[in-house]
Amino acid sequence: MAKHIEHEVAYYYDFHPTEEDLMGETSVHATLVHYLIEVLTWFLQGQTCAVYENLNFYQTPNPREYPLAPDIAVIKGVDFQHVRSWRVGKTGPAPQVVFEIASEETWKKDLQEKPGKYALMGVEEYFAYDPNEPPIGREAAGRLFGWQLDRGKRAMRKMPVGPDGSLWSAHLQSVLLPQGEFLRLYDRQGHLRLTQTDAQARRAEMEARRAEMEARRAQVMAEKLRSLGIDPDQL
Repeated sequence: MAKHIEHEVAYYYDFHPTEEDLMGETSVHATLVHYLIEVLTWFLQGQTCAVYENLNFYQTPNPREYPLAPDIAVIKGVDFQHVRSWRVGKTGPAPQVVFEIASEETWKKDLQEKPGKYALMGVEEYFAYDPNEPPIGREAAGRLFGWQLDRGKRAMRKMPVGPDGSLWSAHLQSVLLPQGEFLRLYDRQGHLRLTQTDAQARRAEMEARRAEMEARRAQVMAEKLRSLGIDPDQL
């Protein structure tokens, strides 16, 4: 019996721009996407997890399939791979979490069409955020929206938003809180999740403060010894 060999599919849109590619992105959009990528990559380090930006996701071997390319995708249970695109079920599982950041051209699709499309792909949490000022979706009554997969119905149900406009991500174990142009992530204890640069800067600041306190304690002790007629330099 001849063995069936499945050849790699050369997807058309891996080599040609999609409509979204041709739209470009604003500085606000780019800044927030890069910030979230840095935050997610840093706090998920040590876990078997991959974070991707604007990667094409396919669900069939049809070379003309139009991909879904979320601004950010988080895939748990796999290591990061340098790939041109991702075929769900073959390259690896569907992302557990995706983010879309608003643009004038995509915002309505992000809210109206993407929840259904991501549900069919198997995405479990989908978040859409509008960092623009004034907000693009002014009629939508909010900046942050979230959906959670209802596995039984293979559909998304909208997440309840907190009084401060926040949402909870079970997969990221984080509170997502809108702050104007930024979307911040906090842990259960209310600590801001940092980028690597911010975490290292905070650690350096704490070490500098600790060294300063030690120097002050040493100075106080030296002055006390001198008041007793003891030369601390001779100890």
